[in-house]
Amino acid sequence: MSKLALLLRRVPRSRGANRAAGWRPHQLKRYDGPVSQREFLPAAGRDVFLPLYDPLVSLMGFGRAVQGLISQANLERSQSVLDVGCGTGTLIIMLKRQYSAVNVTGLDPDSKALRRARKKASRAGVSVQLDHGFADELPYDERSFDCVFSSFMFHHLDEDERERTSREVLRVLKPGGSFHLLDFVSDEAKDGFFNRLIGGHALMETNTNERILGLISRAGFTNVTKVKEGSMLFGLMRTSYFRATV
Repeated sequence: MSKLALLLRRVPRSRGANRAAGWRPHQLKRYDGPVSQREFLPAAGRDVFLPLYDPLVSLMGFGRAVQGLISQANLERSQSVLDVGCGTGTLIIMLKRQYSAVNVTGLDPDSKALRRARKKASRAGVSVQLDHGFADELPYDERSFDCVFSSFMFHHLDEDERERTSREVLRVLKPGGSFHLLDFVSDEAKDGFFNRLIGGHALMETNTNERILGLISRAGFTNVTKVKEGSMLFGLMRTSYFRATV
């Protein structure tokens, strides 16, 4: 998906600017410094494509893939869950429908995607918290969540951002908490056209199983494992599921 566009625009940093009815103010850090500028890749690559994003990812099988990630977490009632890079809210809405007692928070740097996520949550009749922020500077206190999810987001980050994101996820997880990650992975052993197209992207090229396992381990997680492999788009796009614990 990161082949769709480059980093296109700068947006003002707004900590916790977008909040749903379930907002819990004790979880947000307080910042007194100046508002910073950050580059990010919008969910659909370009803002103009955002209305097409949900139908496209549905056609590609994102819903089935994300369901596998939710299932591997074995969530319990009243746990607190964070989805890092929630985009238009597909995962958090699916999760809340299945686990109504779980406290669900989604975070994304794209305010337009968050607005769409809020509308989708309202139509679905579920209550979730939506916050504006960046994965490598999570605006939450230490030990705030029992479980953190990340789906199809890591390949948008460079190596340093992946390292910082992993450390931030570790920081906000409670003791015994777990991190569940799903993403596209490149395969250096294959030389097909589609693999060259995806793997040739500067960020996807480094998004291998070995690198992901290594950087999560270096962040300080324990029991870092690749749970399983998968594929999307008629087998043309390889995916991997990862799990790590605190």
